[in-house]
Amino acid sequence: MAHEDNLIQDEAGIRAVVQASKRVAVLGIKTEQQSDQPAFYVAEYLAQAGVDVVPVPVYYPDVTHILGKPVFRRLVDIPGDIDLVDVFRRPQDIDQHVEDILAKKPKAVWFQSGIRNDAAAEKFAKAGIKVVQSRCLMVDHRRYGR
Repeated sequence: MAHEDNLIQDEAGIRAVVQASKRVAVLGIKTEQQSDQPAFYVAEYLAQAGVDVVPVPVYYPDVTHILGKPVFRRLVDIPGDIDLVDVFRRPQDIDQHVEDILAKKPKAVWFQSGIRNDAAAEKFAKAGIKVVQSRCLMVDHRRYGR
């Protein structure tokens, strides 16, 4: 299979990624104190919808739990498999997470609305990881997640 097939852009592909994502690591998640920001309320929505959300904050070093779940500082420290890494990082900040994501080997990586990093996406695709860029997981989960 060509790695380009892992760069998901069609609705059928989006639906498949959403429906296969039962355990989602949220990279760059915010805390309850930032509940008005998408990096918190998208994760909160997913948790309420029955998704197993694993918080991976980048900041907030003193925080030990978000959404009642223990936080992890690196994806590779999360026990068990991850279906999806939902990324809330500026495009230029994604590069520092590429090796960690590749080491964790999630089934898919999702860059939230407005976030594109084609170089990182290509690395993930070549490693056999599906990639969705610049879409809101909450919107697509509402559409396809049932």
